[in-house]
Amino acid sequence: MAKRPALEMFTPEEAAKRLGSGPIDASVYHDPAWFEDEREAVFKAEWIHVGHACEVPKPGCFIRRDLEYARASLLIVRGRDGEVRAFHNVCTHRGTQLTDDTEGKRATFSCRYHMWTFGLDGALLSAPEFERFGLEKSACGLKQVALESCAGLLFVNFAKPPKESLREFLGAIADELEELPLSRTVEFDEYVFEIDANWKIYVDNFQENYHLKFIHPRTGAPAIGPDNPLAYPTHYGFSGAHRGQTLWRNPEPPVLPPVLRMAMERGIRAAGRDGFPPRKTDFKLFPATFVLGLASHVFTHTIYPVSVNKTRGVIRFYWPNRATDASTRFAREFNMASVRDVHAEDRGVIEAGQGGLGSGAVDVIHFQEHEMLCRHLNEQVRLRVEALRAQRD
Repeated sequence: MAKRPALEMFTPEEAAKRLGSGPIDASVYHDPAWFEDEREAVFKAEWIHVGHACEVPKPGCFIRRDLEYARASLLIVRGRDGEVRAFHNVCTHRGTQLTDDTEGKRATFSCRYHMWTFGLDGALLSAPEFERFGLEKSACGLKQVALESCAGLLFVNFAKPPKESLREFLGAIADELEELPLSRTVEFDEYVFEIDANWKIYVDNFQENYHLKFIHPRTGAPAIGPDNPLAYPTHYGFSGAHRGQTLWRNPEPPVLPPVLRMAMERGIRAAGRDGFPPRKTDFKLFPATFVLGLASHVFTHTIYPVSVNKTRGVIRFYWPNRATDASTRFAREFNMASVRDVHAEDRGVIEAGQGGLGSGAVDVIHFQEHEMLCRHLNEQVRLRVEALRAQRD
């Protein structure tokens, strides 16, 4: 049986014909009311990437995730039965948060206020003088949030219940994610930064190459050639709300500096042992997670809205083996630093975009045929917000 393609691919011209070419309402990038509806219709209704199974390797291991879009703090815990679950970091007595720790390992979780104690499965185990409440302990367990995983990546969904499973949400992309070495990850490197911009301005920046030549003349140089001076992708792909692209390969890339060439070669040699993909994988999962699989590493970039004009980006590099020698550690650090350099170049122009759009000076924005992923994201968000508003009305 033929494998179903993860994305339906189109040339730029075909994608533009499919998605249209009209202007986009600029207010969706700065209107507080629209942002509040995005929180409900998009981020609290869809599967959002929050971590990796390697962070909770054994029963009792937990991580805390604070998600401003849901005004929630979550405990993601591996139970004694091996299952990973997500609970609100909230005692069911008087609402006190159970822990300030970002990670750790515990046999139970106890509220410091009145010592209500909960098990790894969220059940209330004990509470001082509980008989005075006239309640059953079974009614007082921690409030759970739906959590599912694919290829080791952990996703949560605040809908009650979610409208579809994670695999249904991902479709054929799930199979391709599982071909990456993500599920064998034992170590990861991470960096986090916040930026004063709406989440869609942030996401849009990382799904078009129109700006590459102007903002990244040095770091983007290997992707730029005389036949394609803006390094436009050759095809754009769609699968429901998800997106992707086939990047153009420069037939005559410039000679790399020796230190960069050494780092890449070292990373690719290690990848040959560990099963990194021979071709580039580039998925943009709705609403705001990028998954890139390269010959030397795999990384995710997840964008979390903090407010209408503030966003957090979390970039993670996943490794299926441990760095046991200095050259491997150097190659990993160099790869991560190279990506961070690109993001640092983007920061100022993203914030300048928020400043301009937030002023209300322009009513609409325009996307050309090589900005179809930006148009697709806006369309998918608009459909969900308008459906929420229609339901509310």
